[in-house]
Amino acid sequence: MSEHLHTALHLATSGLPVLPLRIGKVPFGNCPACAQNACGGRPNMKTPGPCTCPNPCHGWAAATTDPRVIESPAWVRAWREAAAVAYHPGGAGLTVVDLDNAEAIAWARATLPATRTVPTTRGEHWLFQGAMQSANAVRPGVDIKSTMAYARWLGPGTGAMAGLPDVVCALAVKEPAPVRPVAVAVPALAGGGGCRHRTPVYLERGIAMAVQRITDAREAVHATVYRTFLAVLSTHGLCGCLTDAHMQRLFTAAQAKGETARHCTDAWTNAQTRLGL
Repeated sequence: MSEHLHTALHLATSGLPVLPLRIGKVPFGNCPACAQNACGGRPNMKTPGPCTCPNPCHGWAAATTDPRVIESPAWVRAWREAAAVAYHPGGAGLTVVDLDNAEAIAWARATLPATRTVPTTRGEHWLFQGAMQSANAVRPGVDIKSTMAYARWLGPGTGAMAGLPDVVCALAVKEPAPVRPVAVAVPALAGGGGCRHRTPVYLERGIAMAVQRITDAREAVHATVYRTFLAVLSTHGLCGCLTDAHMQRLFTAAQAKGETARHCTDAWTNAQTRLGL
């Protein structure tokens, strides 16, 4: 039994849903059957899906406390290649305030109640009892990892765990970005109003690539989401071929990376404004 598998089983018995991480501190990629969420995605608290794949696909949503899954052949293969163990804080009713530097730690010590802390490579994880919406870059050097997110297991930490304070919850609430009102004017399309793309396959490939670009983002997620929305709208925004279903696929991918629904809406609207749609 590998050290990571042994750790994962121990954590699962204490109620922490776990998953393996590969080199780079990222989850294992989806298997071919689950690529582009073709399987519908794993069931989770926000968007239930029908995936019953035996592999550790779909990142945080694959996290489990079931030892039969953790020790299954498909997962054992992943554990052999794993570089770390991660857990889903929200699935255990926890919130991790990830502090990336000394300035962030100083802010936490001056602002937040004392709680259990875990040293990290660059800073500290502060753990609170209670789940909330995850959010990245809520302050300089501060991320919130809870629902729809994972955190690396770096040890049990020290100190008694405090309840989730209102000040942490408030960090995830962002005011909408100012958007200049623009009248939407879609020009008449050539060919009697039909889509200028020759086949639906072109659009589907573009949406799939956009979803993958967001999913693969390892940093600057806000900027990646906006640039991806901008690219999709610049290519397909004047055709009339984009539907609410296409937009929802992009929003779902962004929210899986920790973006809020409000930020997705703002990014989409700002992209439309930038293009004059």
